[in-house]
Amino acid sequence: MFFLKLNRSEKISLSKTENDAHLFTTLILIKFWNLSGAAMYKKILMIKILAQPVLESIYADVKQRSTRFLISHGTPPHLAVILVGEDPASVIYTRKKGKIAVSLGMTHQTLSFPSSTHPQKIKETVHQLNLDPRVHGVLIQRPLPSSFIEEEIVNWISPNKDVDAFHPIHAGRLYLGLPTLQPCTPTGIMELLKYYQINPSGKIACIIGRSSLVGKPMAALLLKADATLIHCHQKTPNLASFTRQADLLIVATGKAGLIDSHFIKAGSVVIDVGVHRNLKGELFGDVQFDEVAQKASAITPVPGGVGPMTIGILMQNTVLAAELQNPTPSDREKKNG
Repeated sequence: MFFLKLNRSEKISLSKTENDAHLFTTLILIKFWNLSGAAMYKKILMIKILAQPVLESIYADVKQRSTRFLISHGTPPHLAVILVGEDPASVIYTRKKGKIAVSLGMTHQTLSFPSSTHPQKIKETVHQLNLDPRVHGVLIQRPLPSSFIEEEIVNWISPNKDVDAFHPIHAGRLYLGLPTLQPCTPTGIMELLKYYQINPSGKIACIIGRSSLVGKPMAALLLKADATLIHCHQKTPNLASFTRQADLLIVATGKAGLIDSHFIKAGSVVIDVGVHRNLKGELFGDVQFDEVAQKASAITPVPGGVGPMTIGILMQNTVLAAELQNPTPSDREKKNG
């Protein structure tokens, strides 16, 4: 387990942590039994895993590299986003990506199409972007209309410009442990774990969800980090019997509020990938945050947890793609050396 072990005589001081703007903690109680069989409780710190402090470091690095790329090549890294339809969340998300890209010294364009657009038209547009040397990163915003077939779409973008890293070449290299662009959400989760010093090595990690966008690449990254993996999905019987074994639980089900405290082992770390909006317009996740937070040692909120990290890694992938497509002489020397 990741939670802190405290002696009964120990006192907890929150003054330093409470003054830390990026680290939110709450005192919670964990029930245990002493040698005489009497129920007792231990106070531990519950950490709210926020993206903001991690993003500050990522964005500083991306901005520096974007500036360096502009000086070396006379043009900044360029991200092209294809938006099909007018899904409100997708429109907002795409606009946000553009604003962040520009703030980091990159250029950005959104190519918008009506939902009735034939997939072949989008494929042709992607092909033109693949051929354009001024474009370094390309992504197709999901979700897409039902006329699009995901198994075909993942092959459209050239691997060297596929900054979502969904192409089969990226997937294959990831599973083989070879250097490659990595999917944004799973990589963002690993960065969160690293920043908050949550080491998966030797721990039992359970993933709920087996999508090619999150669940499967997440499994590859956790195995690479030496976690012992339990992988669950919608056909898994008695789900809680597996999730309650987990030191680290990653929830990517797409089902609002599915996971409550019944599914959680005391002291575990819970990562909520889900994003949903209620009738009031408020965002929430696949995990019932308030209830699970009483049992977990650390948990990501929605919003403010995994979601912002996805955009952060997208920016990181874009500048990396630009660098790989336009190596400097020193880059070539390093590669040859």
